[in-house]
Amino acid sequence: MTQQLPQAPSAEPELAGVRNFRDVGGLPTVDGRTVRHGRLYRSGHLAHATAADAAFLASLGLHTIFDFRNAADQRLEGPDVDLPGVRNLNLPLSDPADGAEFWRMVRDGDLEQLKAILADGKGAARMTESYRSIIRERTAEHGRVLHAIAEDSVPALMHCAAGKDRAGLSVAVTLLAVGVERDAIEADYLKSNDPHRRYRVQRGPGAPEGMSAAVMELLNPLFDARASYLEAAFETIDDTWGGTERYLSEGLGLSPATRERLRGRLLDGA
Repeated sequence: MTQQLPQAPSAEPELAGVRNFRDVGGLPTVDGRTVRHGRLYRSGHLAHATAADAAFLASLGLHTIFDFRNAADQRLEGPDVDLPGVRNLNLPLSDPADGAEFWRMVRDGDLEQLKAILADGKGAARMTESYRSIIRERTAEHGRVLHAIAEDSVPALMHCAAGKDRAGLSVAVTLLAVGVERDAIEADYLKSNDPHRRYRVQRGPGAPEGMSAAVMELLNPLFDARASYLEAAFETIDDTWGGTERYLSEGLGLSPATRERLRGRLLDGA
């Protein structure tokens, strides 16, 4: 059963142009420690950050922003707002051409076209497979993130477009590496469903049926954070590597010394 998570020591900021922002601090590890507040943040993209948002983000003392969007995402939303003195590291976790026609259909297709690609569980199945493939195929990128954090890249902010899937998996992998309990990782992941955090679904101005109830029902699997998606990622780790420890050591190339440095960067009492 998913446990109640510790509350952040101060009120979470309400950012006008950045959705799904939160501090990942406070999550418990299996050995009784917790993730330090002010070390790891997650959010949606920063392209629409207001001046006040940028000032707040600058006040966090960020070292590195990990942007997991691809070129197609960046063309759609724009580049991140510039934060002086902060390194922005772009590590795409999906191919820019992957699914381009699919996403055009999502934005502009009519009800029958959407049914053809999303109905009868096809939308959820697509999401589940994308989580599995990111775990299987993006070990180099996840390994690079964890080595960077172990060296010097904190405080860090991880984001993609919505801050739910690619960033959600990258945060989950980071938390696994420092020993956070899987139930706690899932509980944090599911916070992306909170109404004020959810990605605003975008449909083309001339899209048939617009954002009608029937259309939204079909689109929901793409924009939900579902426990089954994250569980598919965990299952892929177990099925491919036999468990978390071999995934971290063999899949991501983390030595015991690197793991210990990660704990020192991110955990209280490390």
